[in-house]
Amino acid sequence: MATTNPMPRFPAGFLWGVSTSAHQIEGAVDAREASVWDVFTAEPGRVRDGSTAAVACDHVHRHREDVALLAGLGVDAYRFSVSWPRVRAEGGLDFYDRLVDDLLAAGVRPVPTLFHWDLPAHLDWLERDTAERFAEHVARVVARLGDRVTKWITLNEPAEHTLLGHALGVHAPGRRLLFDALPVAHHQLLAHGLAVRALRAAGASDIGIANSHGPTWPASDDEADVAAADFYDTLLNRLFADPLLLGRYPEGVGELMPGDVEADLKIIAEPLDWYGINYYAPTRVGAPQGAEIEFGGVRMPAELPFSVREIEGYPVTDFGWPVVPEALTEVLTAFADRYGDRLAPVIVTENGCAYEGLDDTERVTYLDGHVRALHRAVEAGVDVRGYFVWSLLDNFEWAEGYGRRFGLVHVDFDTQRRTPKASYDWYRALLREQRD
Repeated sequence: MATTNPMPRFPAGFLWGVSTSAHQIEGAVDAREASVWDVFTAEPGRVRDGSTAAVACDHVHRHREDVALLAGLGVDAYRFSVSWPRVRAEGGLDFYDRLVDDLLAAGVRPVPTLFHWDLPAHLDWLERDTAERFAEHVARVVARLGDRVTKWITLNEPAEHTLLGHALGVHAPGRRLLFDALPVAHHQLLAHGLAVRALRAAGASDIGIANSHGPTWPASDDEADVAAADFYDTLLNRLFADPLLLGRYPEGVGELMPGDVEADLKIIAEPLDWYGINYYAPTRVGAPQGAEIEFGGVRMPAELPFSVREIEGYPVTDFGWPVVPEALTEVLTAFADRYGDRLAPVIVTENGCAYEGLDDTERVTYLDGHVRALHRAVEAGVDVRGYFVWSLLDNFEWAEGYGRRFGLVHVDFDTQRRTPKASYDWYRALLREQRD
C-alpha cells in the first residue's frame, strides 16, 4: 500500500494530467483512413490475443462520458493524440473540434499529441517525404484547433516507434531492419522540427515533444558490460535527445543518417518551450550473449551489440517491468546534469503501470512512489513543470492487445462500461490536496 505520509507540495502552477492515444481508445475505424496499425493487426500472430483496435474504448462515440471522468478526476489537462488517418478522412477534424470544446467547457486543458504511432498506411518513415507530409498535417490541425488549443506535442516516443516498429518488427509496421532502421529515427526528428516551424508560423508558443527515457544500468563493472550499456544508452536516450537539445547527433551517429544531416539538424533543433519525458523503468544491459533471447515479449537478435537483462530485487508490474521510482529521479537529474541550460523545462508526459483489478492498490503504490520521486527531482533543482499519468482508460495495448490494463478507469470491452478504480480515487485526492 502507499505510504500514509503527506505528499510534498509541488510548485504553484504545476500541471497535473492524464494521457491517452487515439489508436488505443478511439475506435470508429470506419470513419478514418487506414493506419499502419490496422494493416499490422490484420496479420495473424501480430497481436498476442488476436484483437484489433477497431472498437477499442469507442471513445469517438463516448468522449463526453470520458470528459466527465476527467472533470470528476480534477486534472488540469488531458493529453490525447490527434489521429493523422482520421484527420485525412472527410469531417475527421470535426471530432477533435467537439472534444476540445467539451474539454474546455469542463475546465480541462487540451494537450494534443500530433503523432502517436498511427501513421497513415500509405506513408513510410523510411521516406524523407513523410516528414514534409507530417508538417502539412500539423498545419491543418493547428489551423482548425489553434484558436482554442495552446499547448502542443509534436511526436510521441520516436525511439520506440523506430526500435519496436522498424528495427525489431514487434510493432507496426512490423519491419525487422535492425540498424537499417536509423533513417526512421532521422525522419521522425526532422518531422518534429518541421512541425515546430508549422506551429510557430500559426502563432503557437507552448510546444514540446514526448520522448521516452530511462536510466541504463550496466549488468556489471566488466568493461564489456559497461561498453554495451553505454551503446544502448546512446541508442535509446541520446540519439533522440542530443539532436533536439544540442543540435548534433552523438559521436559516430550523424554519418549514418540520410540526406544533408547538418542542414536537417538546424531544423530538428528548433527551440522547444518544454521537453517531455515518458518514464516507466530503467534498463539493465550487458554484453551480447551470442544467442537470440526473448525479453519482455520482444525477440532480441543475437547480432545486437548488447543484451537486455533482468533487473532483480524489485517488484514487477503485470507487464514484468521493474518498479523503481528512484530511477525517475535519476533520469531527471541526469538530464539536467547532461544538458544544463540547453534543457527546456521538463514535463513527465507519461508514467504508469499495468495491473489488474478495480482495487488496484499496486498501482496506487506505484504512482505514490513515482510522484514522490518526481518531487525529489524538483528538490534537486530540476525544472519540472508537470506530470501526466498513463492512462485514463484501460485500452488497446498495442501488440499485447487487451491483455494489459494501464487505466485509472476500468473498461469492460464487451459493454464499454467505465468504472473508476481505487487509483482514480487516489489521484483525485492527491490533486485536491495539492490545491488546498
